[in-house]
Amino acid sequence: MTLQTVTWMSAFLCLAQVCSVPMPCQLQGQLVRITHNLLRDMGGNFPLECLQENVFVAFPATAFTISGESQLSSSGAMAIYETLKNIDTLFGADDLPTKWDQQQLENFQNIVYRQIEESKCMMGSVDTSDYLIRTEGLKTYFGNIAAVLKEKNFSYCAWEVVRKELLYSLQFILEHNSDSLLWANRT
Repeated sequence: MTLQTVTWMSAFLCLAQVCSVPMPCQLQGQLVRITHNLLRDMGGNFPLECLQENVFVAFPATAFTISGESQLSSSGAMAIYETLKNIDTLFGADDLPTKWDQQQLENFQNIVYRQIEESKCMMGSVDTSDYLIRTEGLKTYFGNIAAVLKEKNFSYCAWEVVRKELLYSLQFILEHNSDSLLWANRT
């Protein structure tokens, strides 16, 4: 009986070792898509009552561009990671809109946080040749978004402007940089 127990335990431990292959250090495309969809669905279309307060914030597309490469460089992937970190910082505020679907908002925040935590390992593989240029553009962009929030006293319409800008950012990533994301079942 003891031999049988030891044999089963050994088999289980071997199987556990084989199945515990680490995930590649890459952002998951499906989670980025879910993040986009939650953000889109939590508030619906841009409210007509906020049109007067709508402002343009220049998007730093160059932070995500591929310069002569077939794949997004590690610094480009880091730009996506930095975008998620900045989104997490923006949504860390206590005065989020109550008009938004609160369950979707919570799910959105949790998935953004999960992506950041699961992708911290990318920090060691940064191609520093253009990383600083990319992050500087993102820093300016998210600084401008935060300034809109602050200038408009974190109003509902200010948050709608933020949501509009972040939707554009996530859509841009999905359309132009999806090859740099890990997709479970891509056909």
